[in-house]
Amino acid sequence: MGLLNDHRILITGVLTEDSLAFGIAKRALEEGATIALSGAGRGTSLTRRTARKLGDVGEIIELDVTEPAQINAAALELERRFGRLDGLVHAIGYAPATCLGGGMFEAPFADVAVAMQISTYSLAALVGAFRPLLQKSEAHGGASVIALDFDGSRAYPMYDWMGVMKAGLESLGRYLAREVGPDRIRVNMLAAGPIRTVAAKSIPGFSLFEDTWAERAPLGWDVHDSSAVADTAMALLSPLLRATSASVIHVDGGAHSMG
Repeated sequence: MGLLNDHRILITGVLTEDSLAFGIAKRALEEGATIALSGAGRGTSLTRRTARKLGDVGEIIELDVTEPAQINAAALELERRFGRLDGLVHAIGYAPATCLGGGMFEAPFADVAVAMQISTYSLAALVGAFRPLLQKSEAHGGASVIALDFDGSRAYPMYDWMGVMKAGLESLGRYLAREVGPDRIRVNMLAAGPIRTVAAKSIPGFSLFEDTWAERAPLGWDVHDSSAVADTAMALLSPLLRATSASVIHVDGGAHSMG
C-alpha cells in the first residue's frame, strides 16, 4: 500500500523530465496517487508531451496563473474530475531577464511585478481558488500544499530579484498556513538545492551554485539527482507529516546552514 493511496493531487510545473515537478509526479504515481497536471501558454504542449512518459494522467489543465479566469476554470475542472483535492504542488516561477544577473537596480518595476505575480502571488491565488476542494480532502490529517522553493534566507550571487521572490514565497507560505490551518490544510515550502534543470540553466551564473554547493553541503550534493526532493515531497503530501505546516523544509545536503 502506497503512501498516497486514494490521494488526488494537482501538480504544476511539469515541463521536461528533468523538472523537479516531473520527479514528484512520477513518485506520487508510484505511491498510489491519482494526479492531474497543469500547463500554461505555449508550455502546455511541452507538458502534454512530457506527461505521456508518466502514463495516463488525463488531459492537461490549462492554468496560466496571470489569468484569473483560467484559475477559476481549473478549479471547476478539478471539481468535475476529482471532487476534492488532497494535495497541491506549486512548482511555478518566472522572472524577466532584467531581474536576474544584473543587480538590483536594472529591473524596472513592471518586470519585478511580473516576477512577483507568477513566482509568489500565484501561490495565494491557487490556494484561494482551490480552498473549497482542499477543504474536502479525505486524507488523514487533511490536505497538503507544497511550494517548491530555493533558500530565501540568503543573498546568492546573480539570483537578484528571484531571491526576493523566494523570500516572499516563504513568508507568504507562513501566512497562508495560518489562514487555512483551521480548514485542515497545511502549507509548506520545499527548498531544494540546485538541480540542473532546463529552468536552472536559464539563471545567469548557475554554474556558481554547482561549483560550490557540494563543497558547502556536509552531506554533499549532486546537481543531477533530484530523487531526494521527490521523496521529501512524498512525506509532505502524505499523512506522515500531518502536524507540519508553515515550515521551510530544506533538501540541500545541509548547505543552507553552513557559513
